[in-house]
Amino acid sequence: MVRVGILALQGDFLEHFEVLRDLGVEAVYVKKPKDLENIDVLIIPGGESTTIGSLIQYAGLAPAITRFAEEGKPILGTCAGAILLAKKVVDRVVGETGQFTLGLMNIAVVRNAFGRQNQSFEAVVSIEGVGEVRVAFIRAPVISEAWPPTKIIGYVNHPALGKVGAAAVQNNLMALTFHPEITGDKKIYEYLITLAKK
Repeated sequence: MVRVGILALQGDFLEHFEVLRDLGVEAVYVKKPKDLENIDVLIIPGGESTTIGSLIQYAGLAPAITRFAEEGKPILGTCAGAILLAKKVVDRVVGETGQFTLGLMNIAVVRNAFGRQNQSFEAVVSIEGVGEVRVAFIRAPVISEAWPPTKIIGYVNHPALGKVGAAAVQNNLMALTFHPEITGDKKIYEYLITLAKK
């Protein structure tokens, strides 16, 4: 059986746990490097990206997560998790952030691209290989750029920003700028589990 680890340092890890439980998938919380040893998939959840990044460093998790990725095991980053996977991060308001990231994916992201919390919204995003998924964008980033071997595989149309990148894949890594766990749409999780079984 596939065992999914959810980084549980800050953010909405509980919601991911509940969706996986509903699917009958074994899920465990990851807080220390040794917690990565017996899992097949890692989810880095949404939350506050600078806080999660600081806690990753404090817990000594960065080298272990990098090794996990290099072993070809699937990692999903949602919202803040997508920011933490990115090699380049800017903020819509302040520009270059200088914040810590794992730097595992060849993507550039713009933090808080859609504005404040009260400008959050739900949308249906068509994701290559997954299908149409109903998701929530909450103070979400956008994927502004991707370079090989990374590919943008999902977009969202926004009244102010137009068509912007919302999902990207790089081999075993996937970055999503939204929250699939908020709406409870299970397609992303089913796709992840399929990847883990390959």
